[in-house]
Parts: sequence; C-alpha cells; structure tokens
Amino acid sequence: MITQEELETGIGTIEPERQTLEAKKVKIVNVDIVDVEKAKSKKIQCEVKHPDKEETIKISSIAYLLDKQIVNKGLWFNRDKDKNIQKGSALSVFLQKTDSKNIKELIDKELETELDGNFLCFKCY
Repeated sequence: MITQEELETGIGTIEPERQTLEAKKVKIVNVDIVDVEKAKSKKIQCEVKHPDKEETIKISSIAYLLDKQIVNKGLWFNRDKDKNIQKGSALSVFLQKTDSKNIKELIDKELETELDGNFLCFKCY
C-alpha cells in the first residue's frame, strides 16, 4: 500500500555507488548461453574470476579490431544456415582469438580485459 509520504518523495542527490574493477587478466570458469528477451536473441555470458574480487563476474562482450578501428560488440549467438556460429561475428572472432573450436573450449582460458565505460570486456586485438 502506498502512503502519502511515498507519494511526496523527492529526487536524491547522492551518486550511486559503483565498484569498477581494473582491467586485468581474468580466467573463464564457466560459459552459458542466455536468452536476452529484449533483443529476442541469445548471448554468450562468460563467468570469470577477477584477481581483485572474491566472487565471479560475468562478461559478455569483446573489444576487437574491425576495419582498422577498435569496436566493442556483444557475444551474440547467431548461426548460419548450416547451424554453425556466424562467420565474421564477434563470437567467431572471440573463438578464433582464443584458439577455441567451440564455446565450451573457452573454459579455463586466461584473457586480458579492458574497460568499456564502467564495464569490463575481453580484449581481443
């Protein structure tokens, strides 16, 4: 039940606390394919161990070189007509850069990260 006091609540002035981790080498401990309802698609989510944090974190994007520019793209799970991972996609680039034949082979890989805004992504260039 909403009270009169809640209806009169104003906008705060305190900045939200965010803990941004430094870009460091991380180890992939698990990999999942998750449904992203908003995009009506599937995305690869890597659970990684960061040296500065006790709990694991999740990373689902990479920074890589495309047409002589560094771009950041999500690891979307798109297939071609033969049901293979789409050639040229960020996911295919990620697998090639990590010498992985499939998504499962990403587990136990140690990779560099970099900051993209406040979030970490895998560095693949």
